[in-house]
Amino acid sequence: MKLYYAPHTCSLSPLIVLKELDLPHALIKVDNQTKRTADGRDFRDINPKGYVAALELDNGEVLAEGVAIVQYLADLKPEAKLAPPPGSWQRVRLQETLNFITSEIHAGVAPLFNQALPEAAQAIFRERLLRRMSALQHHKHVMGDAFTIADAYLYTVLGWFAFFEISLEQWPAVAAWHKRVAERPSVQAALMAHN
Repeated sequence: MKLYYAPHTCSLSPLIVLKELDLPHALIKVDNQTKRTADGRDFRDINPKGYVAALELDNGEVLAEGVAIVQYLADLKPEAKLAPPPGSWQRVRLQETLNFITSEIHAGVAPLFNQALPEAAQAIFRERLLRRMSALQHHKHVMGDAFTIADAYLYTVLGWFAFFEISLEQWPAVAAWHKRVAERPSVQAALMAHN
């Protein structure tokens, strides 16, 4: 497998999962500005959407969208229990959580990266994002007692808050969770490789 990635993007999440599962993979860096891969290819030939993450399988199939990638990876090693079994009620709950993270937290922070937005618009997006944060549950992990792919994804997205000087300390349980996840060997390995 090949994971196409760019630093400071959601491609960190599937990389954490690859490390957590100890799955063999190659990393190929993508320049988000030029859309060129580190080996000189046009990334849009690999993923016509033009953004990371993208996972190229050994058979040549390419899977894009981080939430789909992490579920696919988790299902390669179900014994690791990074996701409940497909078709189970718990899996539906995981999908619900992943969709909340992608549509409310990930999509909520994305406009803050747009320097062209007027300050008033930035303030509206920031306030909406902060309101969404109150919906996060306060468990040991996102889905309860065990680390799952939802933890990898939320950890990645919340890491972007530092770019906008949004402190996780205003949500003490979330801040404590974020620190615990940061200490996982898979997260440390992914952070070192994802530069």
